[in-house]
Amino acid sequence: MLRFFLRAKIHLATVTGADPDYEGSIAVCPGLLERAGIAPGERVDVYNRDNGERLTTYAIIGKPGEICLNGAAALKCEKGQRVIIACYCLLSPEEIASHAPCVVLAGPDNRPQ
Repeated sequence: MLRFFLRAKIHLATVTGADPDYEGSIAVCPGLLERAGIAPGERVDVYNRDNGERLTTYAIIGKPGEICLNGAAALKCEKGQRVIIACYCLLSPEEIASHAPCVVLAGPDNRPQ
């Protein structure tokens, strides 16, 4: 049996924009995506630390420092709010003991710390 575990997390990034007219997704600073090992198009969960909203979408490469929720997700956040972006993986029982998630802290201007 496979089980879900946290694979990567970008912790407390600051929302820089919200565009409800865009097709969907979350645009994420390329440095944060790279450091966390999150691929463009990969499914992510977004947890709004300031209002408790939670949503699932997919990541796209944003501009440096950008965290922008698009489409319907844009209605669940406001510029300046802090979010956690997480993705998960399926692990076999043999993989669990050696697994360690990648946690990236977002610093000023959403640069990886």
